[in-house]
Amino acid sequence: MTDERPAPATGLRERKKQRTRDALLRAALLLFIAQGYEQTTVDEITDSVDVSQRTFFRYFANKEEVAFAAQDTIDSHFLAALQARPAGEGPLTALRGALRDSWSSLEEALSEVVPVDLYLRTYRLIESTPALLAAHLRRSAEAEERIARLIAEREGLDVDADPRPRVAVAAFSGVMRVTGRLWGQGDDSGIAAIRDLTETYLDHIGPALAPDWR
Repeated sequence: MTDERPAPATGLRERKKQRTRDALLRAALLLFIAQGYEQTTVDEITDSVDVSQRTFFRYFANKEEVAFAAQDTIDSHFLAALQARPAGEGPLTALRGALRDSWSSLEEALSEVVPVDLYLRTYRLIESTPALLAAHLRRSAEAEERIARLIAEREGLDVDADPRPRVAVAAFSGVMRVTGRLWGQGDDSGIAAIRDLTETYLDHIGPALAPDWR
C-alpha cells in the first residue's frame, strides 16, 4: 500500500513560508507608515518578526519591493482581467471593463496579501514620499508598456510600428494617476471613493479629446 503522507508536509512547508512572507510584508508596511520609509531599516523589519536578514532577502530583494508588493498584486490582477475581456471590445472599452472587473474582486485579491486598509494607507505613503513616488512612476511606465503590448496583441498590431496602443494606454493611465492623486489628498480613503472618482474621470476622456470644448 502506497504511503502518501509526505504531500501534506510539503503543503505545510509552503504555508509556513507564505506566513513568514506575509508577516514581513505587514510589519514593513506598518513601520513605513509609522516612522517613514527612508527611516525604516531592514533590521527593524526583521526584528519585529523575529527573523534574520537572510530570511528577509529570501523573500524580498529590498525595501522597495516590499513597499510595492500589494501594488504588484493589483497590477497582475488587472492584467489578468484585461486578458479575459472579449476579443471584440475596443481598446478603451476593454481597459475600462478590466478595471471594473478588478474593482469587483479587489478586496479579495488584496486580502491575500495585506488588509485593504493597510494597502490604502501605503498608497498614500507612496504618493507623499519622494523616493517611493519616483519608484512608482518608473514601475507605472513599465506596467504601461506591458499593457500596451497586450492591447497591440489583442488588436493584431505591431506596438513598435503603430503608436495607437501606447497612446490609448497613456490616456487611460493618465486618468488613473490623476484620480489616485486626488483620492490620496481627499478625506475618504475607501475603495468605493477611488472607484467612483475614477469612473467619473474616465467618462471625460472622450469629451477632453474633442477638438472644441465650447
